[in-house]
Amino acid sequence: MPEPTDVERDLRTLETELKRLESEYNMFFAGRLPRPPWETRARVEALVKRYDRAHVQSYADRFRFATLQARFQAFLDLWDRGLRAREEGRPGPFARRSPERPAAAEGPTGRTDRIVHVASFADPVREPDKLRELYDRLAEARREAGEPAVPFHRFADLIREEVTKLRQGGSPEVAFRIAVREGKVNLTARALRGVRSE
Repeated sequence: MPEPTDVERDLRTLETELKRLESEYNMFFAGRLPRPPWETRARVEALVKRYDRAHVQSYADRFRFATLQARFQAFLDLWDRGLRAREEGRPGPFARRSPERPAAAEGPTGRTDRIVHVASFADPVREPDKLRELYDRLAEARREAGEPAVPFHRFADLIREEVTKLRQGGSPEVAFRIAVREGKVNLTARALRGVRSE
């Protein structure tokens, strides 16, 4: 196999860093990190800016970079809206229990509402690790809530159908969120369009 070019290595690094950034933001919004992952975000932004200004000769590398850049911009929109909503004290895309209103955040069972996991897919068939992690987190949340398990093949079919449906509407990626609300587990899908909107 030929040695990977500098561009290919950098794009691989960008992909890895973007996955790390997504994971760290998930942990931050779930309350497992004390502050947003500014350092990782700065590293990803620097790589994106570098290749945004550079001329990439290979069509495949250009396409791969454009896909990663669109994904990064879509996530930035989602994360920034989540941070803004949190600062303004209103529910946002990552709404969690608010210390000012504990009664509204607890269901009849006394369990608190929370975001369990967020993941996005452009093509679930090509992202089996993310699909399996989303399934595992959903299965764990359902087990804790006393809800029956869903077979993996049915879950995978549902994710594929939702991604196909929302991508036909013009969305490059679809974000899935697992949340526990009033003791019940919810899985919701949302189109990521890569444009800033409120």
